[in-house]
Amino acid sequence: MNEKGEIKMSKDYIRRYGHEENGEWIRPIAQEGEKYTYHWNPEWANDPTKPILKISKSSLGCFKWCNKQYEFQYLDRRQQEQTLPMLKGTTVHDSHENFYETVDIKKAEKMDTSQLMNYFSSLFPIDDYVDLTQKMVTHEVGRFIEAKKENTLENFIPVGNEVMFDTDIVILPDTNKNYPLTRPYVVHLQGVIDRIFREGDTLIPLELKTGPWKDTNLSGIRREMAFYTLLLENVSAQEYEEKGLPNLPITHWGWYYPATNHLTIEEKKKSTITALFKSIAQLIHAYENNLPDNFKATFFHKKCIPHCSYNHICPAAINNETEGEWF
Repeated sequence: MNEKGEIKMSKDYIRRYGHEENGEWIRPIAQEGEKYTYHWNPEWANDPTKPILKISKSSLGCFKWCNKQYEFQYLDRRQQEQTLPMLKGTTVHDSHENFYETVDIKKAEKMDTSQLMNYFSSLFPIDDYVDLTQKMVTHEVGRFIEAKKENTLENFIPVGNEVMFDTDIVILPDTNKNYPLTRPYVVHLQGVIDRIFREGDTLIPLELKTGPWKDTNLSGIRREMAFYTLLLENVSAQEYEEKGLPNLPITHWGWYYPATNHLTIEEKKKSTITALFKSIAQLIHAYENNLPDNFKATFFHKKCIPHCSYNHICPAAINNETEGEWF
């Protein structure tokens, strides 16, 4: 972060934080030359010099989780303290990424199971999350042995390892009949995909999660995979080439929760992708109708108190506390 409170995220996007001034919160504004932004105005749709709306997996998930939190986090740009689960997620993701970058397939091919366990373990750091990474080591050893048996070791390493993609898509006015738009909009999708594996003549995006798997996670993780699939299916052939990836169709997606040894690979769900388009339209509709009620908070004690950093300024949380409904 520089002296202006900015963090450069990519060549076309700089994260700017808001600030308090005379008791009022001042939002950052889109800067000249930016191609996409969260600080977007629908009135810019006909002006090619203005940025378009940026949408990430996280921002769309935040909006769906709570419209008010989206306002605090992406429009106000209020900073959040890093929680222990956030630190764990970042550290373990980095460790797994580094594993795939450093593992030597030729060296590993000559090892027995015990030697593989020792070798793969040496590629992960000894830190506070060693219990979790050891489960990942066991998983990777199993994958390696199976790939060796099937003579598919060339697919052990993902073709994409923590890869960022950018693309633009069009959202039509009638995409979501409950939230109709006044016109079609071009929006910018951006996301970092944990892993992309090749399986025959197809690609499989795979998401790593460091928390425990619960059946209630299913709809949420499918939405995330639908976002990545939409992203990959709209990326240009040139970007595939620049990333060193084969331009192949996406027929399946998956997720891996090492804490509970849970791995799922399934066919992509067209219904989930359709629902994703509707969620994007709902987000745009909120910008089109930029009134307080469009970024309304919905308070649930079990959801909000442990997982939201904005309870102290959220009107719904404050009202519930005042009314004695937290208990």
